[in-house]
Amino acid sequence: MAHQARALITSKRLVEALKGPGNTRVLDASWHLPKVRRSAKSDFKKKHIPGAAFFDIDQCCDKTSPLDRMLPSEKVFADYVGSLGVGSDTHVVVYDASEFGAFSAPRVWWMFRVFGHSAVSLLNGGLRNWQQQGLPVTDHYEKPAPSDFKASLDRSRIKTYDDILHNLDSKRFQVVDARPAGRFKGLDPEPRDNTEPGHIPGSVSIPFHSFLSPSGHFLPREQLQALFERSGVDLGRPLCALCGSGVVACHVALAAHECGNLEVSVYDGGWSEWYTRAVPEDVISEGRGKHL
Repeated sequence: MAHQARALITSKRLVEALKGPGNTRVLDASWHLPKVRRSAKSDFKKKHIPGAAFFDIDQCCDKTSPLDRMLPSEKVFADYVGSLGVGSDTHVVVYDASEFGAFSAPRVWWMFRVFGHSAVSLLNGGLRNWQQQGLPVTDHYEKPAPSDFKASLDRSRIKTYDDILHNLDSKRFQVVDARPAGRFKGLDPEPRDNTEPGHIPGSVSIPFHSFLSPSGHFLPREQLQALFERSGVDLGRPLCALCGSGVVACHVALAAHECGNLEVSVYDGGWSEWYTRAVPEDVISEGRGKHL
């Protein structure tokens, strides 16, 4: 079994790890919203960190679900990452090519952790910072030899629609929404058809990009703590994160992890499920309940 790894790794330390004797595998976890009409896999084929494999979020998911990108079964996840050369003793480093420095890669970081693999790190600053430091990229790809990976799903880190619904009254955990503020407030459109903006009653808005510096790096721990505090989030209490479909919600999980809260859960169905299933008074838009 692989060791526990720091959540964030610098480009310098990744270079050292790849040259060292350890078992390190780099995964490009780039992903774009469907309406952008841009293929992250095609971008990977043109340019990626040498030795990286492509982790396709749209492939490693529960394809029987009507919802997008829901977590796959243990077997599907284990088989998929094993085919990328990731074994149970592998230190996994994930990154994406977003201009933010991190967009979709925190989702894959969280997926490994929720399936019991703690030896996973996010490349701080992503491909953007890697290239700014003059480090190499390539269009060459060799399919890795498959490895044996054992997955064990920690269901305590996943929240369902019913969990969120019951929490409206019980308030057993805090809910942080990582979508942009305009969508949370009901002012800007959602990127999905047949879905209006708004938010779950009682939830707190911390847009995912708030956790990142202008350079694309995650903020230092003290600044992350201050951000949570300003938003009214108590890191000593249970915390659940959500977004549109569970991707950028994982920025909240990683940021809280950096602050010492290691057990953040994610509402995998996210706003796309909540909007579809919730009754009008449980969907707040511009301060009012939704009218159907």
